[in-house]
Amino acid sequence: MRTIFLHQRFFASLGLLAALFVLGFALPPLFFIAQALLVVWVAVLALDAWLLYNGSFELNGHRRLPAVFSLGDPNPVYVHLENRSSIPLRCQVIDELPKQFQIRDFVQHVSLRPDEAQEIRYELTPVVRGEYGFGALNLFATSPIGLLERRVRIEAEAVIPVFPSIIQMKKYELRAFDRMAQFNGLKRMRRIGHSYEFEQIKNYVRGDDYRSINWKASSRRAELMVNQYEDERAQQVYCIIDKSRAMRLPFEGLSLMDYAINTSLVISNIALQKHDRAGLVTFSDKIGAAIKADSRSGQLNKILHALYREKERPLESNYELLFQATRKLISGRSLLLLFTNFESSYALDRVLPLLRRINNMHLLVVVFFENTEIRALTRQPAETTEDIYRQTIAEQFLAEKSQMVNKLRQFGIQAVLTRPEDLSINTINKYLELKSRGLI
Repeated sequence: MRTIFLHQRFFASLGLLAALFVLGFALPPLFFIAQALLVVWVAVLALDAWLLYNGSFELNGHRRLPAVFSLGDPNPVYVHLENRSSIPLRCQVIDELPKQFQIRDFVQHVSLRPDEAQEIRYELTPVVRGEYGFGALNLFATSPIGLLERRVRIEAEAVIPVFPSIIQMKKYELRAFDRMAQFNGLKRMRRIGHSYEFEQIKNYVRGDDYRSINWKASSRRAELMVNQYEDERAQQVYCIIDKSRAMRLPFEGLSLMDYAINTSLVISNIALQKHDRAGLVTFSDKIGAAIKADSRSGQLNKILHALYREKERPLESNYELLFQATRKLISGRSLLLLFTNFESSYALDRVLPLLRRINNMHLLVVVFFENTEIRALTRQPAETTEDIYRQTIAEQFLAEKSQMVNKLRQFGIQAVLTRPEDLSINTINKYLELKSRGLI
C-alpha cells in the first residue's frame, strides 16, 4: 500500500525553483542561485522523508462509537489520536464513513505536539434504519517541513445499527408526568371527573374540587382534607403504523413512516411509565409486526427491535385486514393510535366505514400529517398568474386536510393533524388529554 504522498508545499517550492531557472537564462546570477537552492531543497526533502520514516515516528488512533445510532438525531463520533513521535505533527484525518451518508469530502485537521493526545468529535445524522459500516481511519501526517505526507492507515472497521430514536424517547420521558415541570410544546391537561384510582388524602388548597372533600378525615383533623386521585392504570395502548406507499413521503430527510416509528417508541415508553400496557401493530397489504400489549420489563425492548426491522411497502393499505386484526389480536377496549396519511378526502372516504367499526370497539385516534412544503408555498408572495394558481390549489389542499379532521370528529373518531416534526409532542398531548378525561 502506498504510504508516501507529495504535499502542496512540494509543488509550490518546486515551481518557485523552476521559475528561478527560467529567469536564470536572462539573468545568469539567478541561475547559480537556483542551482544552490535546488541542492538545499533536495537536502530538505531528504530530511523531511527521514523525519517521517525514522524509527521514532509513531502515530496511533482509534474511533469511539456509541452502542447504537439514533434515527434522525445527531449522533456523536469520537476519534482519539496520539502522537508518540519526537517531532510535532500536523494530521489530516479522513474517516471512511458508512455509504448511507454519501459524504465524499469528510476531513478533519489537527496539530499534535510530541507525546500529545487529542480527541476529535463530529456528528452524524442517519435518516434510514439499518446497519451502518465504518471503514478504516486514514491519517495523513506531515512534519514541520511539510513537503511530504505519510499515510497511516488504522484498521477500525465497525458495524453499528441505527435504531428508532432512543434520544427522542429519553427526551420526552420525563415530560409526560403532570407533577414535573412544564416544557415547551407539552400542555398541562385539566382532569375531568373521577374515573381515577385513589392515591392519597391531602390538605385542601384553593381550586381543589369541593366534591373531593373527605368529610371524615376533615372532621378528625379539624381542617379540610380532599381525596387525590391518579390516572387509572393498566390500560392498553396500541401504536398502529401504516407501512404503505402513502407513508414514504420524505420531510427533512425522514419518511413519514420513520417519524411514526420514532413517535411509537416515545409513546410506548411513556405508556409503560404511566403503568399502562403498550403494544404494536404494523400493516400495509398484510400484517407486519403484532406485539400484544403488555407492561413487563422487556416490553419496550421488544417493541424497539420490532420497529427496527420494519420496512416500507410500495402497495396500498388493506384496512379490512386491519379491522380483522384488531378483532383477533386486541382483546378489551384499548386506545389505538393509528399513524397514517390521507392525501385526499376520497382516500379517507374509502376507509371511513372501517375506521368507524374499529372505533366502535376501541378508542381510535387517527394521526395524519400536514404537508409542510405546501404550507410554505402558500406563504410565498405571488408575483405571476401561475403563482396565484399554485397557491390557490395549495390552499384548497390544506383546507381539504382540515375538512378530513372535521369529518372524522363528526363520526366520533379522535383525529390529530400535525406537522411531521411535531408528531411526538402532539401525540403525547393527545394521549395525556385522553387520560385526563378518563376516556381510556
